[in-house]
Amino acid sequence: MSTGRSNEIRTREELAAFVRDLHEEYLSRGQDWENTNLESFLEALAAWIDSADHLYRNLGEDLPPHGNWSFFARSLGAATMYE
Repeated sequence: MSTGRSNEIRTREELAAFVRDLHEEYLSRGQDWENTNLESFLEALAAWIDSADHLYRNLGEDLPPHGNWSFFARSLGAATMYE
């Protein structure tokens, strides 16, 4: 699954490629995903973001302190109308 390489993302271009890979994975085997529709996907995304600090701690890691949360939020919002 593409999510295994998420720790390797360092640039905007790599993030875009990662999202494209997720899309391709969804097209080929999305029926195997836990969250197969937008409603459950967004709900799971919000839950994961809320719990991320605990999840990182359980892995013995720190949540990245300088994540660009506004860029990520703007990207998600823009995708609701961008063609």
